[in-house]
Amino acid sequence: MDNNNMNGKSPKNNKQKAFRFNLYWMYGLIFLMLGALYFTNDNSSSTEIGWTHFQQLARGNVFAKMTVYNKKNTLEATVKAGNLGRVFKGDTTRLGNNPKAFVKIPSADKFSDFYDKAVEENHIDTQVSYEEGDDAIWSFLISFGPIVLLIVVWIFLMRRMSGGGGGAGGGVFSVGKSKAQLFDKDTDKKVTFKDVAGLAEAKEEVEEIVSFLKDPGKYTELGGKIPKGALLVGPPGTGKTLLAKAVAGEANVPFFSLSGSDFVEMFVGVGASRVRDLFRQAKEKAPCIVFIDEIDAVGRARGRNANMNSNDERENTLNQLLTEMDGFDSNSGVIILAATNRADILDKALLRAGRFDRQIHVELPDLAERKEIFLVHLRPIKIDESVDPEFMARQTPGFSGADIANVCNEAALIAARGKKKFVQKDDFMNAVDRIVGGLEKRTKITTAEERRSIAIHEAGHATLSWFLEHANPLVKVTIVPRGKALGAAWYLPEERQITTREELLDELCATLGGRAAEELFIGKISTGASNDLEKITKQAYAMVVYFGMSEKLPNLNYYDSTGQDWGFTKPYSEETSQMIDSEVRRIIDEQYERAKRILREHQDGHHQLAQVLLDREVIYPEDVEHIFGKRPWVSRSEEILNLNAAKAARNQDGATVIKEAPTISAPKDEKDQSEENSNTENQDEDPLSVKDTNEEPQSNTNTTDSK
Repeated sequence: MDNNNMNGKSPKNNKQKAFRFNLYWMYGLIFLMLGALYFTNDNSSSTEIGWTHFQQLARGNVFAKMTVYNKKNTLEATVKAGNLGRVFKGDTTRLGNNPKAFVKIPSADKFSDFYDKAVEENHIDTQVSYEEGDDAIWSFLISFGPIVLLIVVWIFLMRRMSGGGGGAGGGVFSVGKSKAQLFDKDTDKKVTFKDVAGLAEAKEEVEEIVSFLKDPGKYTELGGKIPKGALLVGPPGTGKTLLAKAVAGEANVPFFSLSGSDFVEMFVGVGASRVRDLFRQAKEKAPCIVFIDEIDAVGRARGRNANMNSNDERENTLNQLLTEMDGFDSNSGVIILAATNRADILDKALLRAGRFDRQIHVELPDLAERKEIFLVHLRPIKIDESVDPEFMARQTPGFSGADIANVCNEAALIAARGKKKFVQKDDFMNAVDRIVGGLEKRTKITTAEERRSIAIHEAGHATLSWFLEHANPLVKVTIVPRGKALGAAWYLPEERQITTREELLDELCATLGGRAAEELFIGKISTGASNDLEKITKQAYAMVVYFGMSEKLPNLNYYDSTGQDWGFTKPYSEETSQMIDSEVRRIIDEQYERAKRILREHQDGHHQLAQVLLDREVIYPEDVEHIFGKRPWVSRSEEILNLNAAKAARNQDGATVIKEAPTISAPKDEKDQSEENSNTENQDEDPLSVKDTNEEPQSNTNTTDSK
C-alpha cells in the first residue's frame, strides 16, 4: 500500500507542487553561454593610434579595410598582413587573425576629405564603409551580459537547492530533511475502524492507543502510561497499513506517515539527519503519532554479516532511530507505529520494551473474518442473490485481505467482460481459479493419450482425498490446462490450529495419489507429478527435521527460530544426516504403497471418475459422491460453521427471552459468572493458538505439471 498517499487523500497543508529546476539545465546553460562567447568573441589583437599617425599609415596603403562609425566618430581599420610591423610593436606572430587599429577621428566629413585626397595623390586601394555605430547600452550588454546572466542563474540555483525561492523544500541542501507526510483531523477523506473488517484483536490494541490520545486522564489517574511504540507484524496483505490508515482517520492528533526506505539515501549521514528532523517535527506537534511502514528497510539487525563493514550508513540511521525512540532525551507524547512482515530480522534493541512496547500480530483471516472482509469489499459491487459471502469465505482459505479484494475486483472484471449486468457466483469462482491456478488455456493442444494420462492422475488425487479421513475435502477437479499446469485438483484445506502426525501422513498419501494412479493403471510414470513430489519431499523433511515425528529421530528439532540460520555448518553429524535421508525415504515409500493399496481397492470407482473427467473436463464433489457414496467424515470447516450457527441461535434465543421479560435481570454475580462461562467455552473451542509452520493453506491445488 502506498503509505504516503493514504488512499488518495492529500495532507492538509500540502502545497501545489512547484516547478523544480533540473540540475542538468544549469550545465546546458553554461555550455550555451560558453559557446556563444566563443563564437561571438573576436580574439584578434587590436591597438589604438592617433589621428596624425593614422594619416601617415593610410597614405602608405597599410590598411585593407576601414569602417567609420558616424555617431561615435570612431574608425576601425583592418591591417594588411604584410604591414603588421608598421602598426604593432613586438612579435607579430601572436596577433591572431585580422588585427585591427582604432582611431578617434575629428568627424566623418573630415575623414571623407582626407580619404578622397589620399586616393587621388597616393592611389590607395583601402575599402571604406560607413555605419551609424552601436548604442552604449547594447555595448554594455555585449560586454557584461554573459557574466551578469551567469551570476543570476547561479543565485537562482542556489536558492532552489537550499529550499528557498517559494518552491517545495528539496534539493542538495535539504536532502537531510524528513520526507514524512502530515495528516490531521482536517484531512478530507478518512479511513476509519469501520472500514477494517476482521482483525478484532489488532483493532482493539490500536484503538486503545487512539483512546489514550483522546482521553489520557482515564489511564493516567490509575498510574498508567501510554505505550511508546507498537509494531504491527504479519504476512503481506493482511491489513497492517490499513490499520495505520484507520488510526490516522480516528485520531484527532497529527499523524506522520513515511516508509522505512525514505531514510535511505546515497549520501553519508542523510538517514540519521532525516531521523532527527522527523522527531524534531513530531516534538513540535506532540502529542502525535509517527507511522513507519516497512521498518525492516532500516531496522535490520546490526553485525549480521561479519565480512562486511559493520559501520555502514544503514546502521548509523538505525542507531539514530534507537536514540530518538528511547535515549537520554525523552520523547513524551510521540507514539511510534511501525509495520513489517520480517520481524525476525529486526534488531533486538529495536524490539525491546521502551521502544516498541507492543507487538501486534496481524495474521491471515480465519473463516469468520474472511466473511466480514468479503462483506466490506462487496459493497460497491453489483451482485445478485447467487453470491453468498459465507460460501466465498469457505472457498478462499489462506487468502489475505488484499487477496480477497483482488478476487472481488477480478470477478467484476470477468462479469464486465461477459457483458453481464450483475456479478454472479460463477464469476467469483472463476476469479478464485484465475488467481490460484492461473489463466485457463483451452487452446493448448493435447493428444488423447495425454488427456487420458492427466485424467487418471487427477482422478487418483480425488479418489484418495475421498477415502482418507484427514485429507483436505475436494472442491473440483479439471483437466483443462491452466497456467503452467495441464490439470489441477482444487481442495478446501482444513484451517487447523495444530496438525497431528496422522493428518500429515494423510496429506502425503493424497498428494502421491496421482503418481500411484499412473503406475497402476497406465503402467508408466510421467513428469506431471513433479509438483507433487516437490511438495511431499519438503513436507516429509519437515516432519523429520522440524516436528520430531520420526521413529528413529523422535522429539528433535533442527530449526533455528531466531532467523540467524546455522551458517555453513549443520547442527547435526554426517551420520544423522544420512539417518534423516533414510527416514524421509521410508515415510514417502510407506505412503506411496498405502496410496496404491487404496487405489486397488477402489479401482472401479477410479475408472468411472476418470471417464467422467474425460467427458466433462470438470467434476465436482457431487460427481464423486455419486460414484463412491457420501464421505463418512465431516470437515473442520463444516464443524466450525455448525458451531457458529449454534452460537447465533443461542444468542437469538437469549435476546428473545430478554425482550419478553425486560424487568428480569440477573444479579451482578450471576452476570460475572455467565461471562466467565462464555470465556471458558471460547477457550475450549480453541485450546491452542500455535500455528502449524508447515501448513500452506493457500496452496490448495495438486497440479499436473507441463514438462
